[in-house]
Amino acid sequence: MMSRSAAFVLSAASALALVACAGTPALQMVAPSALPVELQVLAINDFHGNLEVPSGTTAYNADGAMVREVLGGAARLGATMAALRAGQAHSVSVAAGDLIGGTPFVSANFLDEPAIASLNLMQLDVAAVGNHEFDRGIPELRRIQNGGCETNTLRTPCALEHYGGAAFTYLAGNTVDDTGQTLFPGGLIRDVGPARIGFVGLTLRATATLVAPSQTAGYTFLDEAETANRLARQLLDQGADTVVLLIHEGGRVDPTQNISACPNLSGPVVPIIERLIPEIGLVVSGHTHQSYICQLPRENAPPRLLTSAGRYGSFVTDIRLAFDPETRAVRIAAARNVPVNGAAGEDAAIGALVARYAAAAAPVAARVVGTLAPSATGSDGEACIDPAEANLVADAQLHAARQATGGHADMAFMNISGVRTRFPAGYDPAITYGQIFAMQPFGNTLQVLEMTGADVLHMLEEQFCGEGVARPCFGLLAPSANLRIRFDRSHPAGQRVTGVEVDGRPLDLQARYRVVVNNFLASGGDGFASLSRHRTVADAGLDLDALESWLSSGERTLPACGRLADLTPPQT
Repeated sequence: MMSRSAAFVLSAASALALVACAGTPALQMVAPSALPVELQVLAINDFHGNLEVPSGTTAYNADGAMVREVLGGAARLGATMAALRAGQAHSVSVAAGDLIGGTPFVSANFLDEPAIASLNLMQLDVAAVGNHEFDRGIPELRRIQNGGCETNTLRTPCALEHYGGAAFTYLAGNTVDDTGQTLFPGGLIRDVGPARIGFVGLTLRATATLVAPSQTAGYTFLDEAETANRLARQLLDQGADTVVLLIHEGGRVDPTQNISACPNLSGPVVPIIERLIPEIGLVVSGHTHQSYICQLPRENAPPRLLTSAGRYGSFVTDIRLAFDPETRAVRIAAARNVPVNGAAGEDAAIGALVARYAAAAAPVAARVVGTLAPSATGSDGEACIDPAEANLVADAQLHAARQATGGHADMAFMNISGVRTRFPAGYDPAITYGQIFAMQPFGNTLQVLEMTGADVLHMLEEQFCGEGVARPCFGLLAPSANLRIRFDRSHPAGQRVTGVEVDGRPLDLQARYRVVVNNFLASGGDGFASLSRHRTVADAGLDLDALESWLSSGERTLPACGRLADLTPPQT
């Protein structure tokens, strides 16, 4: 009999072949010597609490043809998963992180309780944590898993109904405290029909830099490949027939959304996968919000399957496995991303849940907070690297800090990645609370730091990583209106910022400035480690309150871009 440590075999010459049938994978028997048992794994990732059907469309590569459709919506996602399970005797549903956090108002206003409730109704079984699961801190994440109405944030839990917790199990194999204990289990075994499938769940190692450090205090994030290999061996020793890795890290492909293809794969998940032990033959990934089905060749071994289902419930990855009861070998037979386009209808129970929460959120979301005229210069265009919305937030935060300190604030910076939405062309100038909440859903506070001009310059240099022509490490900072910043990414490290003006004058490296940032940045988030070393001289309230106050204090205009100038010469 084949040993369990070698039982997961991927083979292009498998006795099971893919047959396309109504957009879902199927199995065709090719002269089998014994009848294998079909197993199904349904996978999603980066749901981000997108309960409602979006207004926009998604373009995706459907076997060589580009298609554009409206994809997503929790009720449609639930119905799609149910349709894919129909006729499958042995099915398990999994996720690769960021199911909550960074969510639309209907979910975020209720601490993402309705997002978890919808996933329970979808019969999700196992999920890896992602970086956004930590947005509201570890005590709140524990409540999300276990249920209850304990207050861990400024928002009121159980505002609409009692919250019973996640019916699925979160895995956090590389999230450990100083004793080495994991926040949630690192792995588990599920019986899927006659097979025992082990699951390892991990978030990306960089989670500590993507979440305010205070929210993950006491925990560190271990190397992904080393942790996956260690936990996989443990599960195999415990009797698992095979191991599946659920990891909130991903790849990049071009085009970004694919039904069955893996065009031009790159990205941080690739070197992780190259270090995995052979027994991990299936990797369900996330984080990059792209969809792909990749067969990755390996030297002296069958290919490894890597999948991702995009974002916001746009796709479900339908993976079919074949299990041989005699040898206990598991073979991957087929995988395909199925678009959530409404063809399967809507799940009635999930639809009722979404409608209930949407109705409760609507009056709050619809409240007009102020007027914002479009930019006088029109669209900010492709050449702009500082989005108008991020500039707007920086201006609001400087205004709030000056209000709180009697005018003693000199400049503000906003991490562009923290501004989650943009105003569409032709938007209604009457801005609602729901719109600004969607733009800043994290509930950060504003801190005023005391810094020298040299400290400010060092912070700006921290934006860039790499040798040669550098790239932004995690994203750029949008400055308040009184700043102009120039940089050349081809310069040596430490010399890439070539000019900074404050109120029309060069930054004085010896002068002391009061700098406004959110607490995520102030604690070293997005790689700005130096900010955590500076003294906080004042607090300026909540970021969302600052934006509402700015918009309500007079007729505002969406700022033009151009505060940042990238002078890097074109590369040949």
